[in-house]
Amino acid sequence: MTSSKSKSAQAKSPSTPHRTSQGNRDFRKRTRHDTKPAAAHEPTQRNIVQGEANARPAIILRAGREKSLQRRHPWIFSGAVERVDGAPARGDTLQVRDAEGGFLAWAAYNPDSQITARVWSWREDEVIDAEFFRKKISGALAARATLNLAQHSNGMRLIHAESDGLPGLIVDQYGDTLVMQIGSAGGERWRDTLADLLQEQCNPACIYERSDSDSRGLEGLEARNGVLRGSLPEHVEVVEHGLRFAVDVAAGQKTGYYLDQRDNRALTGTLAQGKDVLNCFCYTGGFSLYALRGGAKSVLSIDSSQEALQLAQANVTLNELDEGKTEWLCADVFEALRKLRDQNRKFDLIVLDPPKFAPTAAFAEKASRAYKDINLLGFKLLRPGGLLFTYSCSGGISEDLFQKIIAGAALDANVDAQIVRHLHASPDHPTLLSFPEGAYLKGLVLRVAG
Repeated sequence: MTSSKSKSAQAKSPSTPHRTSQGNRDFRKRTRHDTKPAAAHEPTQRNIVQGEANARPAIILRAGREKSLQRRHPWIFSGAVERVDGAPARGDTLQVRDAEGGFLAWAAYNPDSQITARVWSWREDEVIDAEFFRKKISGALAARATLNLAQHSNGMRLIHAESDGLPGLIVDQYGDTLVMQIGSAGGERWRDTLADLLQEQCNPACIYERSDSDSRGLEGLEARNGVLRGSLPEHVEVVEHGLRFAVDVAAGQKTGYYLDQRDNRALTGTLAQGKDVLNCFCYTGGFSLYALRGGAKSVLSIDSSQEALQLAQANVTLNELDEGKTEWLCADVFEALRKLRDQNRKFDLIVLDPPKFAPTAAFAEKASRAYKDINLLGFKLLRPGGLLFTYSCSGGISEDLFQKIIAGAALDANVDAQIVRHLHASPDHPTLLSFPEGAYLKGLVLRVAG
């Protein structure tokens, strides 16, 4: 099976507006409870007060609302804005000033988002130009080089948005293919410059744009998906810890693969020896392959996407793993877990890695019910002494809240569970200390008492 269709494009060919195919829609959907209110992706018009039209463009904050910027948090919410001077367009870089006129930051403006501006720089003498972005990209690449990640994988996150000082910009590497995702008005304004700089500094065979995330709708930006530079290879593959995975950068989840779970997958492999393993929301089989290589007795993998399961099976074949130990189930995971419970199926190791239930705190209540539901079922399916690897990639669910949800699930399942490990994203997904929202992935390894 190929990871993506063969494509060709001339250098600097423009990407085309994203057209979701039925297969693509199914491939990216996976199984989830509906936690999205109607029209959640429509840009929200903000009542931003316009100042003097002929004044120098600037964002003026309300009195006392500068504290988060002084702590170097890179977001400016609409409620903190007193007025916007001049007549700036979406994506323009503006000075941000406090109520007394003191300089605070340079930030990209977006009147169509609840986040009215995202900070580029805290230095008043900074010039936001191509050289600024060249230095930012170079710094991000150098930081990855110091972590020696390339010795374990040819895939990594090269730029992690706000945490690398480039709000709204994600760049993932899969061998000689880069996938760029833009989720902010500022990144959109500098899109071609960013692509040129990535081509210059990384020299990839292809830069593919996957600016089709849900967050673009909240920013008032249209989805876009296509080749930006070079030509997309017929086969895109990532190798990590010696395992090979085909990656569909054009239609897969996120940018095609979940690089953030690299180290957590490897940990699963070290604990799978002789175990019956259940991998829920398996996508293209990452945890399943590690478990098989680690000596699992059996691995049942469940996902709602038949395309994802087909790619997962192809990945098993690609790595010459024992297909006789695998079982694949295309189903709604919540329903499948209930059926397994009713069948009295039991497992020694269970992985619960669901899609994002709560993109923001506004979704936390409904998402909490969904997380509790699947973890309650997970506990009921574990044998005494079994291990539960459970994750949340929801920015709206804090680490403390996630642990409380899991504790409630264990209580309702009438089991005693111990936290063995706290898990997070791999180190190429750093978290800026002043931007805790960047630590979106949290996980627990729990052992059920025998």
